[in-house]
Amino acid sequence: MIDSQLLREQLNNKIDELWTEQVEFLKTITRFPSLSGKEHRLQLFLADYLSTKLNLQVDRFYPDIERIEKHPGFSPVNWSYEYSDIVIGTKKGANPSEGKTLIFQGHADVVSAEPTIEWETSPWEPVEKEGRLYGRGTADMKGGLSAMIFAYRALIECGYVPNNDFMLQIVPDEERSGNGALAALEAGYTADAALIPEPFGLQPSTGQVGSLWFEISLRTIKKDQINQTQTNVIEKIHMITSALLAFERHLNQTRSHLTFSDQDKPIDLNIGKVTAGDFASNEPIRAKIEGRVALLPGESVAERKQELIEWIMQETKKDAWFIENPPDIEFYGFHAEGTLSNESSELFKELDTAHELVTNTQPSRRTLPSTTDARFFQLYYDIDATCYGPIGGHFHEVNEWVDLKSVRDVTKVYANFLASWCGVDEK
Repeated sequence: MIDSQLLREQLNNKIDELWTEQVEFLKTITRFPSLSGKEHRLQLFLADYLSTKLNLQVDRFYPDIERIEKHPGFSPVNWSYEYSDIVIGTKKGANPSEGKTLIFQGHADVVSAEPTIEWETSPWEPVEKEGRLYGRGTADMKGGLSAMIFAYRALIECGYVPNNDFMLQIVPDEERSGNGALAALEAGYTADAALIPEPFGLQPSTGQVGSLWFEISLRTIKKDQINQTQTNVIEKIHMITSALLAFERHLNQTRSHLTFSDQDKPIDLNIGKVTAGDFASNEPIRAKIEGRVALLPGESVAERKQELIEWIMQETKKDAWFIENPPDIEFYGFHAEGTLSNESSELFKELDTAHELVTNTQPSRRTLPSTTDARFFQLYYDIDATCYGPIGGHFHEVNEWVDLKSVRDVTKVYANFLASWCGVDEK
């Protein structure tokens, strides 16, 4: 029988021994500009690493839209997955027992680094400074990717193998839809539990909001056989943006959820992109406003869509021009429901234990003001899942960073959790 204290010491010491290599690995994967839709080069690198360094059985494939488009968790998209492959590394259990298979899952894609001119250093050339690593994706979530990969590497380099089936899943398009994770699960890559290393400060997540992406288009030119009339569309945009902000206030005043009582504004509405005009001396006649609005657990995507449409139509009717020229509202990308985690599950109990053993502190909890792939495991596959990852800052902003000590701690927590959850045996 393997001594648990000895095993813990071996794992922690091996992670310390590999730490310099892990930081270099993190810097290497950060240099890949793996924007959503352009994950392919990074995924090739990771597939090779999982195969050659970790001796995992690797499957690499692309999301099958026809297979998942009827699934209730599917998000409709107007882009292809030609360069967005999924990478799965699997180790079959040496001595399997019921209820103890495990997935570590992370996403390969990152958001745009623009405007890069605002960064203090290049977003694609990671810089280490005062215990932090700066660069696009260092926190969200390549620091976490390095943690879950090196946790397993530490285990096997200590001479152990998991008793139960274990998988490393690296998926694309988490930042726009989550369809990569859905495609992996629909392809049969499931387990009894899953950890996702989202960078929320070594705190297991107890719940997350859903997300719905919208697009509102305006066209202000009117033509008939004789005349053409047009209005400056930029002068009309402000009414739409004002209506959206009023909708956000309305939702937060009229909806609540006990789990999210720690958040002042859990239902966030973000106006992320506005496009209009093409020349300083032209009268702009087309505009597009793109954004996202959150959903609390229990709220449906279909209902939020209808609420948004009705709100915008009602607000714009206060303007005579909009009565004859109503905006066009469409939805694409994220169609994600909110979800809750089961804090009384074995997953949380064993994760708490691993956290305490590594950090010598009691774990705290947090809710997420954003959407993660954890929802698929919880809502549709009856798989216990939570997010637990390093400390970081400026996610989706300039000068993104991750705290390197926290990455090392997360790596140790993941290694100890893996050994506890799956059980291990000597090679």
